[in-house]
Amino acid sequence: MAKIRKHFIFYGWVQGVGFRYRAYHTAMMYGITGWVKNLSDGSVEMEAQGSEEDIDKLILSIEKGSYIRIENFSVKDIPIENDRTFEVR
Repeated sequence: MAKIRKHFIFYGWVQGVGFRYRAYHTAMMYGITGWVKNLSDGSVEMEAQGSEEDIDKLILSIEKGSYIRIENFSVKDIPIENDRTFEVR
């Protein structure tokens, strides 16, 4: 499958609710590379690289988190990078 890379910013109840932990473990399960980090305004920023199908599965898994409530998010396609893992920043 063709790899793509997407940049996300998530808004809502996304900090202090296990968002980054869930993103990390799901990304590792699907072989997605990239990173996730909290931003000072209470949002979460993430870059994810993998197949479009696997990135969709990642987002769906994050949304199923018990306390996570994504109220809105922005997404854009960005160039592929040579990272080899997914990290919490």
